[in-house]
Amino acid sequence: MSKANILVVDDQDSIRHFVSHALEDEGYTVRVTGSVRESRQALDEDMPDVAILDLKLPDGTGLELLREIKRIQPEVGVILMTAFGELETAVEAMSAGAFWFVKKPFQNEELLALVARALESQKLWLELRRLRHHAFADEDFLHSSSPAMQEAYAIAEQVARGDTTSVLIEGESGTGKEYFANLIHRMSARHDKPFVEINCAAIPGELLESELFGHEKGAFTDARTQKLGLMEIASGGTLFLDEIGEMAPMLQVKLLRVLERRTFKRVGGTKDISVNLRVISATNQDLERRVQDGGFREDLYYRLKVVPLYVPPLRERREDILPLSRLFMDRFARQFKKPFRDISPDAERLLTDYPWPGNIRELRNLFERTVLLENAEVLEPRQLKLASRGRPAADSTLGQRIDELLGGALPAAGVSFEALVEELERALILHASYATKWNQSRTAELLQLKRDKLRYRMKLYELQSENESTPSG
Repeated sequence: MSKANILVVDDQDSIRHFVSHALEDEGYTVRVTGSVRESRQALDEDMPDVAILDLKLPDGTGLELLREIKRIQPEVGVILMTAFGELETAVEAMSAGAFWFVKKPFQNEELLALVARALESQKLWLELRRLRHHAFADEDFLHSSSPAMQEAYAIAEQVARGDTTSVLIEGESGTGKEYFANLIHRMSARHDKPFVEINCAAIPGELLESELFGHEKGAFTDARTQKLGLMEIASGGTLFLDEIGEMAPMLQVKLLRVLERRTFKRVGGTKDISVNLRVISATNQDLERRVQDGGFREDLYYRLKVVPLYVPPLRERREDILPLSRLFMDRFARQFKKPFRDISPDAERLLTDYPWPGNIRELRNLFERTVLLENAEVLEPRQLKLASRGRPAADSTLGQRIDELLGGALPAAGVSFEALVEELERALILHASYATKWNQSRTAELLQLKRDKLRYRMKLYELQSENESTPSG
């Protein structure tokens, strides 16, 4: 089975024969043409994964074909074959979107390595486009009438005008930090260049260095070929470093160098590589405190935080909870073909009183799960199943019963003492767990309980954190 489709364009029979056989021996499907006219016909019939173009052709130039290919399908990797004296034109082609160029005469190994790198770059480009589409598909979820969010939007719009200004986006998990990074990129002059994202917490430090800076062939045991780093791929565009607080101290030093000098070396390399990019970083940690504790470099902190942007949690923008809830309910009702059309007043109160520790992500997940599993025209509190997460709403049945007890107005039928005590126990554990972010040792201390007793009660009442009970999304 072929690995990829390659188009080879050159007017010399010997070059076409030499290149096509080298590629076919590697398992690629190859098509050869000798002119611009033949190439256009080939492109109409089947767009290749990689195109290898000679600059000078009988009826035009490879530069013309490059521009046509990039206009139709920008992810195609284009490699130029250049002769002596054509370097200036090759540089022009690189600025038009060519992946790289190879000077004639060249060796098979050199060309095959370039093809492999072009395909790797294409794979990353397609994955980034998919991720961007996924991120922007839900962007209307973040429309807001809250003053705090309007301020965040205003800062994003202003900072987008600065070409290289670093931005540090701060906020809790699930608030939309990735969305704001994308938004700044899209509104900037770099909008048609790559937006490259990497989660610093998801990759071990030794691998993160190679991902960011790339490596040379032979730099370490498994480095069989040269690898482009994400900084090179992002050059011209934006590099988004999510969870920047998790970056190892050694990499913090190297990142600071890039921000100050706009150059870096690949792992195992000796040559400085220049890059032109904007760095946007994000964190859900208190980086200023990390600096004070010695866990994060102070000089890097201030280079990243040229412009700070704070994304408020959902509990600080409660006016957005119901509009977002209706948006999610309507969307998932259409997706799952369910009859939901309204939210009852009691359910509205439950939604607005809940603290939403998982923010918009938690709200979205709740409605996806609820609409999928339940059937009704009007959403009721019992369908939301919020009692086992976060802290209970202020107007819950527990709150109503305690108000009645404290007011001395017991119902005529009386109350179940055991049930009320259990409900009170459960609520206290929930409140304490939320206050300690579900740290069981701290929760036990707060409630002056032994940890074993706390665990027993949590198991008895089926209590668990949002992270344990809700799928990520």
